[in-house]
Amino acid sequence: MDRGFDHVPVLADAVLAAFAELPPGGVLLDCTLGGGGHSGLLLAAHPGLRLIGLDQDPSARAAAAGALAPFADRVQIVATNFAAFVPSEPVSAVLADLGVSSPQLDVPARGFSFRLEGPLDMRMNPLAGETAGALIDRLDETELADLIYGYGEERLSRRIARRIQEQGPWAGRTTAELAYLVAGCYPPAARRGRIHPATRTFQALRIAVNDELGVLDHLLGAAPDWLLPGGLFGVISFHSLEDRRVKTAFLGDERLERVTRKAVQASDDEVGANPRARSARWRVARRRG
Repeated sequence: MDRGFDHVPVLADAVLAAFAELPPGGVLLDCTLGGGGHSGLLLAAHPGLRLIGLDQDPSARAAAAGALAPFADRVQIVATNFAAFVPSEPVSAVLADLGVSSPQLDVPARGFSFRLEGPLDMRMNPLAGETAGALIDRLDETELADLIYGYGEERLSRRIARRIQEQGPWAGRTTAELAYLVAGCYPPAARRGRIHPATRTFQALRIAVNDELGVLDHLLGAAPDWLLPGGLFGVISFHSLEDRRVKTAFLGDERLERVTRKAVQASDDEVGANPRARSARWRVARRRG
């Protein structure tokens, strides 16, 4: 098992409670398998459950294969982004744990973290696609500013984009260099806050590199058709851009009825044990029929 991908699944109790009555012999489609944390708990709780687990990250798939080895006869792991997948049979539940995982953040070479120096990469599939450095170099100042504002909700987006472009090119540069530059766009007092000044800019670049909102929109449109009548669709999101999309889809899609009227959040105890659970939001809907 890839020990570098060990992590604690967020909102595990809420996921288990929502999926407590999955039918025997049903199929769970885990669209973001990661290290297999949520899926492992669900397979243990439901002895007849089968799993189709999707992940585009080779490290995640290797870790999941080890973590789920006790259930190997019930597990199929597929190397893909969920936007490129259609199940061959109706499923009982669809689960998606969105965003970047703790192990991806904690490995400097992946380039996700502004706190750890590494290449400006940010690809969830490190074997394909455009890196963050290449993306920055491809965009002009206005396009970059719009991206940082739209995906990061960063009020200083124009100042940051101008400074980034003045200091380019960025292919081959590091996360630490970019984080330092972004922090310098803030007044000194703002650099000492709880939230690092580069947080929103890094979020925006990561979302763009991985087309995270585009693939989420695809999933929200397609997943209800994958479900059996009464099947469950659960999504964990980590920022408002994702959560608003999930809330709107679950409220407005005639194929679905909401199970959770409000997003479920982590308890104080869970946040104390796993601070990255603080921003997690869990919503569930059921397939009508």
